[in-house]
Amino acid sequence: MPEKPDRRAALKRPRPPRRKRGASDGGGSVRYLVGRTADLKAGASIKFLMPVRGADEECFVINFRGRFHAYVNRCRHVPMAMDWVDNQFFAEEGRYLMCQTHNAYYEPGSGECIVGPPDACGKMLYRVPLEIEAGTIYARPPTEEFED
Repeated sequence: MPEKPDRRAALKRPRPPRRKRGASDGGGSVRYLVGRTADLKAGASIKFLMPVRGADEECFVINFRGRFHAYVNRCRHVPMAMDWVDNQFFAEEGRYLMCQTHNAYYEPGSGECIVGPPDACGKMLYRVPLEIEAGTIYARPPTEEFED
């Protein structure tokens, strides 16, 4: 009697590996999935957590005039989150990033503090390196040392 084909065999096929949050890119460096560029309209932001110096840090990505920038969510005046209202970083009709607590204003493209407490002016937000591949945003932990 001939053997019956195993109908479940097609369901048992191995799936290709999926890249996960915190996956290596093959070069040994870890990058983290943040989101899709299509979901981040001009003037919008996305917050995410990422390990920085051994602890999870809240970070954010902004779309400023069609370019994507990411920073650690930490004011340079006092190390606390910049968004007093959750995920709202832009002020002055989207021209600047603002620390809601200290009224410090930062240039969105560079992260430089241009207005605010004297000990914050001239300092830069901690930049998070980004990579964009096929409409997907990935972040890597910053390599610079933090002062605070």
